[in-house]
Amino acid sequence: MRPINIGLTDEQRLGVIDLLNHDLADSYLLVVKTKKFHWDVVGPQFMSLHELWDKQYEAISTNIDAIAERMRSLGGYPIGTMKGFLEYASIGEHPGNIPTATGMVSALVEDHEAIVRNLREHIDSCSENFHDEGTADFLTGIMEQHEEMAWMLRSFIEGEALAANGARPDLQSKAPVGV
Repeated sequence: MRPINIGLTDEQRLGVIDLLNHDLADSYLLVVKTKKFHWDVVGPQFMSLHELWDKQYEAISTNIDAIAERMRSLGGYPIGTMKGFLEYASIGEHPGNIPTATGMVSALVEDHEAIVRNLREHIDSCSENFHDEGTADFLTGIMEQHEEMAWMLRSFIEGEALAANGARPDLQSKAPVGV
């Protein structure tokens, strides 16, 4: 096999590949949970959540493929088994638990936020420890997608009324002067 000469040592590449496998595992578990909730949701929010989760499922699935391909471009191999995904994932499963629609949304918000926190650490590690700015940039794009998905889900369950100026009533006393 020809050596990989892309400006990273083998140790740096292997460190990044390990981080990416963790991100892949989290993404794979999240896509399964998202699809499960997509199938199981009931109630007045059915159609809006069903459609939202279908879009999020597609975006996460695209990221899964991109993460695996990033590993291959670095000379590594992605985890490809459910056992491996469960061992590497930082988010958990909840077998047999079918929460309410709001409970489903809350669970997915928690997972997206956990993934964002992990990605922030992985981005820093790629830059500071492994000097791989390409992967740091790659992960930043994925992190931004998870931030947006979490925001959309949080917005769904917040349900707070807004004042005429667009501020939340509970934050009115904290608004900057002139607003």
